[in-house]
Amino acid sequence: MKRMLFLLLSTVVLSAFVLIDNPPAADNPFFGEYDTPFGVPAFDKIKSEHFEPAFEEGMKRHQAEITAITKQTAAPTFANTIEAMEASGELLSRVSTVFFNLNSANTSEAIQKIAQTIAPKLAKHNDDISLDPALFQRVKAVYDQRTKLKLTGDQQRLLEKMYKNFVRSGAALSPEKQERLRKINGELSVLTLKFGQNVLAENNAYTLVIDKQEDLSGLPASVVAAAAEEAKKRNLSGAGTSGKWVFTLQNPSIMPFLQYADNRALREQLFKAYLERGNHNDERDNKKIMADMVALRAEKARLLGYENHAAYVLEESMATTPAKVRELLDRLWTATVPVTKQEAAELQSVMDRAGKNEKLAGWDWRYYAEKLRKEKYALDEQELRPYLSLDNVREGIFTLCNRLYGLRFEKLTNIPTYHDEVVTYEVKEADGRHVGILYMDFFPRASKRGGAWMTSYRRQEVKNGKKVTPVVSIVCNFSKPSGNTPALLNLEETSTFFHEFGHALHGLLSNVRYGSQSGTAVPRDFVELPSQIMENWAEEPEMLKLYAKHYQTGEVIPDALIEKVKKSSLFNQGFATTEYLAASLLDMEYHTLAPGQAPKDVLAFEKQSMDKIGLIDQIPPRYRSTYFQHIFAGGYSAGYYSYIWSAVLDADAFEVFKQKGLFDQKSALSFRKNILEKGGTDEPMKLYQNFRGAEPDIRPLLRRRGLDKTL
Repeated sequence: MKRMLFLLLSTVVLSAFVLIDNPPAADNPFFGEYDTPFGVPAFDKIKSEHFEPAFEEGMKRHQAEITAITKQTAAPTFANTIEAMEASGELLSRVSTVFFNLNSANTSEAIQKIAQTIAPKLAKHNDDISLDPALFQRVKAVYDQRTKLKLTGDQQRLLEKMYKNFVRSGAALSPEKQERLRKINGELSVLTLKFGQNVLAENNAYTLVIDKQEDLSGLPASVVAAAAEEAKKRNLSGAGTSGKWVFTLQNPSIMPFLQYADNRALREQLFKAYLERGNHNDERDNKKIMADMVALRAEKARLLGYENHAAYVLEESMATTPAKVRELLDRLWTATVPVTKQEAAELQSVMDRAGKNEKLAGWDWRYYAEKLRKEKYALDEQELRPYLSLDNVREGIFTLCNRLYGLRFEKLTNIPTYHDEVVTYEVKEADGRHVGILYMDFFPRASKRGGAWMTSYRRQEVKNGKKVTPVVSIVCNFSKPSGNTPALLNLEETSTFFHEFGHALHGLLSNVRYGSQSGTAVPRDFVELPSQIMENWAEEPEMLKLYAKHYQTGEVIPDALIEKVKKSSLFNQGFATTEYLAASLLDMEYHTLAPGQAPKDVLAFEKQSMDKIGLIDQIPPRYRSTYFQHIFAGGYSAGYYSYIWSAVLDADAFEVFKQKGLFDQKSALSFRKNILEKGGTDEPMKLYQNFRGAEPDIRPLLRRRGLDKTL
């Protein structure tokens, strides 16, 4: 039941259908195979009015397939029950995948309204299947005889996961408890969508309009030009000429402003607007929404027999328990606090030397950190941007993938896309065999949520004896081109590109039989390993020389500049680690609450939680409660820690390439065969040990972040 499991377990699950009695329309592109190159979604033909009829038909077909399984007279077998369920729900998966990807990457008012309507209905549909007693009894019958069946490793894991997913979905509960569980799932599906829609609306609603030239003091010319273009796009009178510049809460706009703008009052204004998203006591306020979600998740966990939501979630992770997560986070927090306090003292000293009779605040950190970086390492991030054009970084990643895995990337122009900014590539093996299709969508827009992510439009699987190749996409919010200047990235954006491409490789290079085990269908605290290990190559001197070339002259990045990057690699790591760990700990605080303990005042709860761990005033959590989309709209509840858990894995794994060569193909082949191709066919720790030969060591991560001397 690849598609059913995908719907039940992924964040795309938060969907449903509208029941309409009309027969399927012949012109609906979701019915039948897509008439497109490589069978990609027919974005050029898909319209918003196609979704509800397609959801309806998908539900009908899926339910009919499940009914056929439960009504058959033959005794339950792996083939007629488990594999039959794995293959069910094809149309529903197809429409859900396109719809919810568009809701994230290119939404509209029509799509958002449909999402609100269908969310509780699809939640009900999923419950109808996962709580079907006849279906569960057939699955249980196969599971009970598992030791007698001659199953392969991936089949054994599919059976065990399917049985456990039924139990974790409430199949063993009493009818009364199942009815309450249905209500909880329906409410959560709507709240999740509303939370994300509110954050998107908040991001789009705020602008800082500057109409005085002197208020741009300190900002690089490229940042000023981008702000002028934003003003023009909004049709502001005098934009970019007599004085109109617009800054937004999108990262490519706000972060350079906080880093370079001399006007402290405006830095404060923008910083506070960023922190207060979803906290204005209006129709976009997220406080009650998230508090209700915390309460409902805790109640659901208790219904299913778990102490709290974190215990429920983590049972299926590498970490397995909240206690193990807290152990790692606390160890890293202890190592980080002294470094962070030292950094704060250094920045205060910079302020003092500048004659500022002020105390360091959150809106000062990035500004004075940039000044200190220049002072200590003579490194200005603006020096790097000309060498990090988006095109060059992309070609560098392609080169890396070719040298490691032999992959080739050929740009396509005949593939329909959901937006004219999206670019597409065919991915091929070294011998020319087709691997899959890759979409890339790079720039911010009002219809796209913030952040960066990888997703799939079609997962790799074997169907009727034939391998189905994947269609994957990476979606980012990078600095846009400005005038005649191409998109020039900073180091963080460059690292993000490498990161998301690692996820894409996990999807593209999957080589499994069952779609529910394909690519990134692994625990949250393992899924970040392929993405985070890719980041390691981004700043390696040998790699930089391959792709970091001046966008105008073609000059390779100078050794002196590479040396500055290398020497500054530990700079501000206390800040970066602290804001991340604070958010991870906040996530765990919410999701280890027992039923009835959900906070009535989420801001007070947040402050109490951060005071308890000793978070300094100048650093807020990377995501505050009211805009923490990862855990309230993105599927990472009780799982935001996974980035640092995977960081332990990736730092340890990259030691192989440091020892054997940055482009060692034997090591890359081992990583591909043991990690990227295997998906969720085996236990993550076993897969990791097959590659590394041992369990991961935390010391490489501590060394990388300059935290090893503090323990």
